[in-house]
Amino acid sequence: MLGEIIEINDKRVYLKCQKIFDDILNLYVKIVDDEKKIIGEIVSQKRDILEIKPIGEIIDNRFIYGISKKCSFRAVPSLVEADEMKMLFGFYDYVAERKLYLGKSAIYKDYPIYADINRLFANHLVILGSTGSGKSWAMARVLQNLFYKKDSSAKNATFFVIDAYGEYKNAFSRIDFVNKDLAYKNYTTDLKSGDELLHIPLWLLSLDDFCLLLEVSTKNQIPIIEKALKLVNIFKRDENEVIKYKNSIIAKALLDIFINGKTSAQIRDQVFSVLSRYNTGELNLETPVFVPGYTRPLKQCLLIDDSGKIKETELVINFLNTFVLDEMNLEYPDGSYMFGLKDLLYAFDFALIDGGLLNDDKIYGMAHELRVRLSSLIDSDDKNFFDFERHYSKDEFFEALTHTDGKKAQIINFNLNGIDDRFAKVIAKIYSKFLFDYAKNDLERATVPIHILLEEAHRYVQKDRDLEILGYNIFERIAKEGRKYAVMLNLISQRPSELSQTVLSQCNNFLIFKISHPDDIEYIKPMIPFVDEDMVEKIKSLQTGSCLSFGSAFTIPALIKLDMATPAPYSNSCDISKTWF
Repeated sequence: MLGEIIEINDKRVYLKCQKIFDDILNLYVKIVDDEKKIIGEIVSQKRDILEIKPIGEIIDNRFIYGISKKCSFRAVPSLVEADEMKMLFGFYDYVAERKLYLGKSAIYKDYPIYADINRLFANHLVILGSTGSGKSWAMARVLQNLFYKKDSSAKNATFFVIDAYGEYKNAFSRIDFVNKDLAYKNYTTDLKSGDELLHIPLWLLSLDDFCLLLEVSTKNQIPIIEKALKLVNIFKRDENEVIKYKNSIIAKALLDIFINGKTSAQIRDQVFSVLSRYNTGELNLETPVFVPGYTRPLKQCLLIDDSGKIKETELVINFLNTFVLDEMNLEYPDGSYMFGLKDLLYAFDFALIDGGLLNDDKIYGMAHELRVRLSSLIDSDDKNFFDFERHYSKDEFFEALTHTDGKKAQIINFNLNGIDDRFAKVIAKIYSKFLFDYAKNDLERATVPIHILLEEAHRYVQKDRDLEILGYNIFERIAKEGRKYAVMLNLISQRPSELSQTVLSQCNNFLIFKISHPDDIEYIKPMIPFVDEDMVEKIKSLQTGSCLSFGSAFTIPALIKLDMATPAPYSNSCDISKTWF
């Protein structure tokens, strides 16, 4: 018997001990009250007085988090014994395939802590902590433990790592040496690294992806991208068929100029401007216009007479109407053919003159803004990420992403260190959406689990304007719907206060390292289950490499000292003294 219960209130049980104990804080206590067994944690000690926080009950030899009824004063408290720890931590029903070693207890010396693999990886996982607290090492160690298991191999796992700084290549690149069934694949955005370059097949992207790529700032710009994509679909057809569509677009744009109420001189100048840039062999300034008795080029039909009018206005309008198609069957690209950035730019040029945009300065300005961004992308080094030598279907592209040297890769690393934050965020969203859509369209739902691991997640998983512009944020959608399609998020962040509240609230498992910033502490408290003031104090004072684990994969919240990752990711701080001296 540990002592006598002297006080019971809403949140605590107080004991007067028979003796003064050393090194007893944070140990677990079993309080037996008739057939009821309550488990509590010693949270403070004043000489022989112990303060205990009840955290759960043992029912039918299983630990259940939460208290249904308080104990009585006649209850008998005692320290949890070694043979009861397995029951407390839930290890009694773990089989080898479901048992993942994480580290050792920071309270019970050398006691191993395991997680239920299914509950850990069938849900969204969050790793939080300040810079240097051990987050990247922890994620590397968890995956190393998973893939280095001697009794079983997770060869069908698929982890896509969005690696902000290129930290993980060192940690995973030799997993095939540990197990020949495993493979690692690395993509880079560094054009000089020599590794395989990350590529984005434009023809497999959706309208929403192009909105992200071109940084749409208002919903009014979306129809412009929509029109450009439909024109790409036309312009990739047989040239003879394409010309009639081009002629129709040009003719309608010129007809709009004639009816917009401008002066004859303005009309003439604008028609010349359009036909100088947009023309075909059948419709240009030199195209012959047939009049009974003679023929002359179109440009001569635009001459202004002494009265300041274009004398042949009716003739030109009738001529242009001969090119206008009654109906243009415009559809989105279906992914069955390749197209590149320059193809899209060419389509944008025609989208800028289609639908009366020339007569609406505001909308035309928005459209031109998108064209400028696309043109800037074509003129930058980032254009290399969109170059392909062959066409891929969605299935072929996923297969190419996840295989190397004839083997399936379990870890596919996207090193985004070679590009700026803005473009990295776009790539993270586009690829996450591709993976989510791929899993969602799988006929055998949830049979190919996909994990998207986001290092420095606060750079990507934010509350931004996607909801306003597109109607959704891809990470929030995955957080809410991903599990039914076996798409899970693994988030690593040093600034939880910058993460989307929606995403964080949907996560089920947490490894929290030391966090000291008050804004981050206050941000996570209402959204993460089981976080109370006692846990907050622990989080503030954790040692490097130690974390507080809780969630559906853990029977009880536990303080864990994780083993060092071997090999480690490139996440160490600079050794100043070694460098200087």
